[in-house]
Formats: sequence, structure tokens, C-alpha cells
Amino acid sequence: MSIFLGVDTGGTYTDAVVLDSARDIVLGKAKSLTTRKDLALGIGRAVDAAMEAAQISAAEIAMVSLSTTLATNALVEGQGGRVALVFIGFDEADLDRGGLAEALGGDPVIRLAGGHGHAGQESAPLDLAALDAAVRTHSVVGFAVAARFATRNPAHEIAARDLIRQVTGRPVTCSHELSANLNGPKRALTAVLNARLIGMIDRLVTACEAHIKTRGIDAPLMVVRGDGALISAAMVRERPIETILSGPAASIVGARWLTGASDALVSDIGGTTTDVALLKDGLPEIDPLGARVGGFRTMVEAVAMRTTGLGGDSEAHLLTEGLEGGFFLGPRRLIPVSLLAVDHGPMVHAALDRALSMEAVGEFDGRFVIPMGFEPAGLTAREAGLLARITAPMPLALALTSRLEAAAMDRLVARGLVMLSGVTPSDASHVLGGLADWDASAAEKALRLLGRRRNGRGERVGTDPALLAQALIDQLTEQTATCLLEAAFGEDARFAEEDGAVLARHPLLRAGLNQHRGVVELSARLGVPVIGLGASAPYYYGAVGVRLGAKMILPEHAGVANAIGAVVGQVSQRATGLVSSAGEGQFTAHLAYGLERFTSRDAALAAMEAALIAEASARAKLAGADDLLITTTRDIREAEVEGQPMFIEAVLTATASGRPRVAHPVAKEVDGELAITGTVYGSTL
Repeated sequence: MSIFLGVDTGGTYTDAVVLDSARDIVLGKAKSLTTRKDLALGIGRAVDAAMEAAQISAAEIAMVSLSTTLATNALVEGQGGRVALVFIGFDEADLDRGGLAEALGGDPVIRLAGGHGHAGQESAPLDLAALDAAVRTHSVVGFAVAARFATRNPAHEIAARDLIRQVTGRPVTCSHELSANLNGPKRALTAVLNARLIGMIDRLVTACEAHIKTRGIDAPLMVVRGDGALISAAMVRERPIETILSGPAASIVGARWLTGASDALVSDIGGTTTDVALLKDGLPEIDPLGARVGGFRTMVEAVAMRTTGLGGDSEAHLLTEGLEGGFFLGPRRLIPVSLLAVDHGPMVHAALDRALSMEAVGEFDGRFVIPMGFEPAGLTAREAGLLARITAPMPLALALTSRLEAAAMDRLVARGLVMLSGVTPSDASHVLGGLADWDASAAEKALRLLGRRRNGRGERVGTDPALLAQALIDQLTEQTATCLLEAAFGEDARFAEEDGAVLARHPLLRAGLNQHRGVVELSARLGVPVIGLGASAPYYYGAVGVRLGAKMILPEHAGVANAIGAVVGQVSQRATGLVSSAGEGQFTAHLAYGLERFTSRDAALAAMEAALIAEASARAKLAGADDLLITTTRDIREAEVEGQPMFIEAVLTATASGRPRVAHPVAKEVDGELAITGTVYGSTL
């Protein structure tokens, strides 16, 4: 039983692939548009088509694994539900640290006395009565709880979590459950983002579970984590933040499987983002500072990935400052006009034709707004009134009754309640004939309308849609090359201390890429191959390779690399703990259930290590692993006092990893009869 089904849900497409892991071959693959309003539709169409192409039955599938870029995209685009942060034992100034205030974006904060000291002792009592009163006043989709030094003693976070769940019934994320590291504001930021993503990821997992059940697939559902490891669907519902960079991590695993390359930059272009990482000796690096997505540095362990809001569906911004003009792409994703016209052609064409028939440029700029059909929560009166008018896809200008509503529209977009449609590189590709999946005529009209706008000289941008389309593709090439250069400088030891973004845009480097010949001759190129992934990579990345003077590898199944990576990984769970010392002969193990004191250093270390092994093993089994391999590390920190070592503290880590558990038992013959015993595992990377 070696047949695995991989599913990847991205911002534009949902991919499915059927893989025979015993023979390392792809049996079938398919793509379907991601259906944001009902994710099950897009998942179902992709899965059904892939199974049909592979000519397999539901009973043959031993495991289903899911990767996604939805969480990554949401953070890059600033989307997610309204949440409240319960901030225990912190000062007001702590909200301004680590980007926490920016991540909250005006969402409510409930600040309470409490928390603990660095040794785990209570700093002040937690006022549960005040918390009870406060949580009843906020209409939010979930809560994040962060207490001072909660990783040394989580008692106040646990007490707050239990009360909030009892009072509101809403999901609650505790910061100590996501990271064992210090830095309270950064843990709080990670908890806030986790709480914001719970609803979105729950909808995705539920949609996938529903379809595989409908198809009669009796196999466990796994989900790819940001470090490429797999976890169970049940676990990811509680910790959706771990799926940020899930899709990119799966793409790296898929790139390695597809190409066998040991050293290369992997660049995956989707509809919303471009994700770049370095394969070194066949393995990706893990980011020691935590995953950075959408400008936020989290405490989530993930591959060292640079994610930029640049993709085939990135919003095209016309630059009107200065005399040169031009375009800039991203970071927000729009529904391409050519795609919107597939399902709403009469409305789209009528609006574009009406605008093009006018001599002057009217209020309609070629953008549309589409309701997503989700239940709103915590909206202002202006936002609620605006949303109520958007009952169906319509020109954006018709939805807005005044300029004051533009900010309200941006907030509805950020909450994921509506999406905008407008000109994107995907539209340009349809005009130029590189892509032919959607309505090229609608794209041509939208570009013609865009060309009527004025540049910095007061002149119209252009009258030829094909030239405008090429300008957009050229801009995508340039921004993609910059993404790759930033990643390359970041990974090059010679430039480790430099700002990669500055170096990537330096005039001397640009002259070198252009092979400048003059009194000074300059040459520059990328020193490693680039593996281009994504459905549109074969169309876009040839020009990128030429721009960087790099070898471009475009594998056969580049368009479904994420779905492939989703089914060739392992399950891995890690638990970290601290042993500290308050003085000679005093050793404290900071265990999950509280503090335990010892008079012997070795006894404290042994107790902590045993607890961590048990915790990591339990997590790995919950995550869907069997046949566990346990590894442990001890980072003991000492100081020398009068020539003798003095114990300060030790950070211990236990990691449990294993192959994913599959559902189907093995049938074998015993004394002439068929008996069902044992468990079969698929091959892993």
C-alpha cells in the first residue's frame, strides 16, 4: 500500500497528485481553481481529476497529505479575523516591541497584572474577575493569551485560557504552547497571528476531510508544517500558525524529489507570493530566528525562506511620481480580470465596454469587488453598510458611494470578507498568448482602460495593450530577479553582515548583470542553478534565468511540486525545556505542569530530559507518527568562578520523528487463511 494522495491549496489553484512512493513515480496530477467561498469544491475537483488520471480506487490510497499557502498569503496580505490579545504582566511599551502593535492592527488588547519572574515565581496575582468582565465586551473570532515569562511558568496563561473558553466558547491560543523561547512580545505576536488563522485553516482541513470521506478514502489526513515535517489534521487545528510556509516548505521537499539537486536556489511562484530558499547539500536550512512572513518575525520553526508578495495575480500599481512612470507589482493579490470574466463574463465585459466608450477616464478604473460570503464579526457601522451593498460581483466604483468608504473597503479586504479584481501579470500573459486558461478578451479591455491613465508627464500610459502587457511581464521578471538576488546575498557567507536588499539593488551589481563594458568592465551572475516551480514558472522564469545569467531548471512536474512535497515528508515533533539554578545546590526543572526543585544538577537534567522525551513522543504520536526515533540535546551554560565551573542554566531538547502512520492494515496468509496484521509505511524523503 504505497499510494499517497497529495493536495496543495494555494491562493489561485488547488493541486492534487497521486504518487506511488514505492516506485517514486507520479501516477496522476490535476489542478483546479481554489474556491475561497467553499474550499471543498476546488479540493474535490482537483482530487477527483488526479485519481481519474492515475486510474486508482479510493481503497488504494494509504495516506492523504495537505500543504497550503493560505496562511502565508493571509499574513502577507494582512488578512485574518479580528482577535483580542490578553496581555498579562506586560507594560504598555511592550506592545510596540517586535511588531506586535502592527500585527494587532487596532484589534483589542486586554492588559492585566500578573505573570511570573525569570525563575518561575509569581510576580502578581491574576485578576480572573477583571478578565471575565473584559472578554464579554469584545466581538472577536478568537483570543491570544501571552503572560510574562510563561515559558518558565505557564500557570496564568492556562488559567486565562480555561476561563475564556468557558465564558465565550471561542478558540484560545496560549503563547507557551507555540514556543518555549523567551521574548514575551514576540511570543504574543505569534499567538495573535495563530488566533487570527484558526478559522481559515479549520475551514481548509474540514473541506479536505469532507471530500476524502465522500470519496470513501479511509486514510489519515496529514498537514505539512513550515519546516517540511508532517502533523495530523487534529493538531494543526490548534496550531495553524505552524502552517505558515507550509506550501513553500513542501515545494522545497518536492524540488529535491523532482530534480535530485543538491545545491540550488528554489523559487516557487504562485498567484500571491514568490518563495525562495536555498538547497544546500540536498537540505534546506531552518531559520534560527523563526519564520518571517509578511514583515512579521514569528517564533515558528520553519525553513529559511524569503517570501515576497509577488505572484502571477499581484496587483499592478501604476507609478505616477516622477517623469519615467512604470509599474510595481504586489504585495496584494487580486482576482485577475480575465479569471473573473470566466464566471461573470456579461457583467465584466459590460462594465469595461461602458468605460471604454467614454472619452474621459471615469471613476471606474477597471477594478471589481467580489463578496466572499463569510459571516462578518466586529464590523463598524460603515463597514457593515458597505458589505451589505456588495451582494454580487460588481464594479468597485458602484460599491463605493463616497471616497470616505475607501478605507472601509480596505478593511473588508483585510478581513477576507471581499476580494478585489483588477489587472495582474496573469492578465498580461493572456493578452500576450503565454497563458490561455481564462478570458483574454476581458484582459485586453482592462489593459486598454489602464492605458488611458496619465503618467508623471501627464501623458496617457499607452494605447497598445500588448506593449502594456509586456511592460508588466518585464516588471515581474525584474522583481523576481531581485527576490533571488536578495536570497543569494543572504546565503553567501561573504555578505552575511550586509543588507541583501541594498546589495541586490546596487547600481554596480545592476551594471554587472547588464555586462557593462566601458572604461570599467563589470560582469555578475548568479552562482548556483535556480529550480523554478509553479504552474506559470515555464512561462515566466526563462527570462529570469537570462537576467541573472543562471541555469534555470524547470522540472516536468513543477506545477504540482507542493503537492508532491506534501506526501514525501516525515513527522517530527520537538519539545524544549529549561533547568535553572538559583544558587549552589538549588536546581529547578521548569516542567509543563509547574516547577520541580532538586539538590542535584544531574537529577534535574534527567527529570527534564525524561519529561521532554515523553512530551515529544506523545506529540509525535498525536501528529500521526509511528516507529519513533528519539534524539536529545543539552545546551549547558556555565560560568567560571574562582577557577571552578558554576552552573547557570541548561536548555534541553527532545525530538521525536517517524514515518507517517497509514490507515490500511496488511493482508498476509497465515496457515492458508487471510489474516490482517501490521501496518504499512510509505517511503519518505
